[in-house]
Amino acid sequence: MKKTATTKPNTQTTPWLPWLILGALALVWGSSFILIKKGLTAFSAGEVGALRIVSAAAFLLPVSLPKAFRLSRRQLLILLVIGFVGSFIPAFLFATAQTSISSSLTGILNALTPLCTLLLGAAFFGQPITAKNGLGLGIGFIGSIILILGGTGGALGEINLYALLVVGATICYGLNLNIIKNYTPELHPVVITSVSLLIVGPLAVGYLFSYTEFSTHVQASEAFWPLMALIALGVIGTALALIFFNKLVQMQTAVFASSVTYIIPIVAVVWGVLDGESLSVFHFLGMAAILCGVYVANRM
Repeated sequence: MKKTATTKPNTQTTPWLPWLILGALALVWGSSFILIKKGLTAFSAGEVGALRIVSAAAFLLPVSLPKAFRLSRRQLLILLVIGFVGSFIPAFLFATAQTSISSSLTGILNALTPLCTLLLGAAFFGQPITAKNGLGLGIGFIGSIILILGGTGGALGEINLYALLVVGATICYGLNLNIIKNYTPELHPVVITSVSLLIVGPLAVGYLFSYTEFSTHVQASEAFWPLMALIALGVIGTALALIFFNKLVQMQTAVFASSVTYIIPIVAVVWGVLDGESLSVFHFLGMAAILCGVYVANRM
């Protein structure tokens, strides 16, 4: 298979492009949590997670099928891992978490992604970690503890275990970013996204139609708009967004790409407030600590 040309020259002639992609991704992914919330009004968490993957994989099917046959066994194995840790597992973790915590709090906790990326990069991929990185990780960790102890209603001291599912999703994202950066530099972002979703798509289809009541739920009259929200989440928030995100990872560092989570909490909170959600002072303190930690960790 031909190796695609690297994108470094483009970033030199158009330095604003990575920032434009970063902003667009933050807008799209910041809106994903409210779409999950709307989907949960008619479907179970498992159905929401599976439908997100199925719609994304189906949308990219015309692209993924011909490209998959041109890849080596090693490349397919790497894309299998990317499909699981970058899409499949987080889709179910986020949906399950939002059965107990608000969409805005989920978006705030998602800001741990850059810190997980940095920590896993240092632990498993030989990425050096500086004193500033360590300080940022510590501040972000304190912020996440505040949010996890904030409870569903915001009273400090009540541990919300569902928040740990979001933390688990950010760990998956951090691992995924490092894998893409270190093991797929020769693959085009469209190939990474489409083929990784093609590999995990059949599992989502099997689960959706064999282990859930999706066939019954989708026939309900109130299911139309939640279904549209989840299809939009799969096509725009997963398939198209991942293509641009994987492109961004190849253009810049993994930590820069994961910094999209600077803006995601803001977008998520705005959507949550517009939808009637309320946040306590502890939620804002936790968000401030996490974003401060991400900022300090990126000041290398």
